[in-house]
Amino acid sequence: MTFAKKRGFGPAKNVGTPKAPKPPLDQAGLLEFAVRSLSSKMKSVRDLRRRMSTRAEEGELGEAAMDAVIAKLKDLGYLSDERFAADYTRLRKENEKYGKRRVQQGLMQKGIAQELTQSTLATAYDEIDEVALAKEYVARKRMKKPEGEKEVARSMRRLMAAGFSTRTIWKVLRGWGAEVEEVDVVDDEE
Repeated sequence: MTFAKKRGFGPAKNVGTPKAPKPPLDQAGLLEFAVRSLSSKMKSVRDLRRRMSTRAEEGELGEAAMDAVIAKLKDLGYLSDERFAADYTRLRKENEKYGKRRVQQGLMQKGIAQELTQSTLATAYDEIDEVALAKEYVARKRMKKPEGEKEVARSMRRLMAAGFSTRTIWKVLRGWGAEVEEVDVVDDEE
């Protein structure tokens, strides 16, 4: 017996055979599916609807069942875009140390309404010193003091991707002693 056969490294079995599609769920089945989905990870209404659409019946019957399930979950308190937005924002700010713009992008991608996004971000980032948060992000990511223009540019891109304003990025880079030319940029935050 060869080593590959002994260790189970033989040819893969059933490669290329598609799985049979799962049968569509009725309203009770969709409710159970949605509760299990929410128990593993909190979701926005749009994300849950998208997930349920893979298992719901086609057409108006499926849409009506999904609407009824979402209404029931909201009544039970299992589903709330307001609570989702607040928790998502808090976790990204406290754990990931992301800036306001990065969190805003994430909320919009999750399907949270713009008004709710703005009010949630205003509440969460109202008392926050963005420069201190950016320094915490730098420490969390173990970013080193940039040496040379390329590294300064790389650090700037990373901080922009983390959602910090250009004014904050310049303050952090100057704190490292980097030579940064300030350009007139209009910030939304003023």
